Amino acid sequence: MTCAFRRPRILIIGCGYIGMRVATQLQGSAFLSSSQSHARPKIYGLSSSPERFEELRQNGITPIYGNLDHPETLWRIANLATHVIHLAPPQNQGSRDYRTRNLLRILAQGPSVVRRLIYISTTGVYGDHRGAKVSEVTPVNPQSERAQRRVDAERALRLWGPAHGIAVTILRVPGIYAANRLPLERLQSQTPALLPEEDAYSNHIHSDDLARLVCAAVYHGKPQRVINACDGNETKMGDYFDEVADAFGLARAPRMPAKQLQEIVSPMLWSFMRESRRVTNTRLSELKTPLRYPSVADFLKTISKNP
Repeated sequence: MTCAFRRPRILIIGCGYIGMRVATQLQGSAFLSSSQSHARPKIYGLSSSPERFEELRQNGITPIYGNLDHPETLWRIANLATHVIHLAPPQNQGSRDYRTRNLLRILAQGPSVVRRLIYISTTGVYGDHRGAKVSEVTPVNPQSERAQRRVDAERALRLWGPAHGIAVTILRVPGIYAANRLPLERLQSQTPALLPEEDAYSNHIHSDDLARLVCAAVYHGKPQRVINACDGNETKMGDYFDEVADAFGLARAPRMPAKQLQEIVSPMLWSFMRESRRVTNTRLSELKTPLRYPSVADFLKTISKNP
């Protein structure tokens, strides 16, 4: 067998903020052993927006037209890739993820060449645990349609993978942050946070660390495995806002009782604020990729405007 046939062909479903970072990381050498250095992957990206094709090409991604909401457009990805990275969110309504089901249906057609699929889910599938710790073996308890759709996708994947001999690794992801994804507008508008005694625990991962973990899962992820892709720190949401405010020299958010706050924030924002859990990451070591930012505080030290 020639080297050309051993070269991984990786299809990214969802070439957004994280997907583009994943593509950049995959084109580096950090995840290849010396014996694999000749086998840099060929990267494809599914997109329903032809106007983005040139951007994808400039980032080393071969664009493939297709729309997960319209399965008749997906025929181009059948038997295309050896590895699939599924970052696309479900549709906005309902309790089932029809986009994932459409994807799996086309990948199952004919003699599939897919060997591994990485799915990016959310820690929201655990629901509210009133601040208790949760791990990968904690039963899911989705408390919103948004989380129900993610559970539906996970269940479909965990049935589909073994049935087709494909290794499926699920990364459950918490709140993603980066230099351009911090709650600065919220702080500047002085949107209140909950009183400390009523506040919920939140969980985080830096976007660059997440991209590296996704790439690591391509090469090191165990089959039919769930991993919490978070930094494992125990920080309440209001304390997170305070950390960011202090780093940028902004006024801290005012605190307010839950009953009052629920009346002034959007239902979606409240759905995040009312769920409290401390997500552990004991399986993260399986991916052999230490975090660059083990905590939000570590990252803020690198960009603080108020040393």
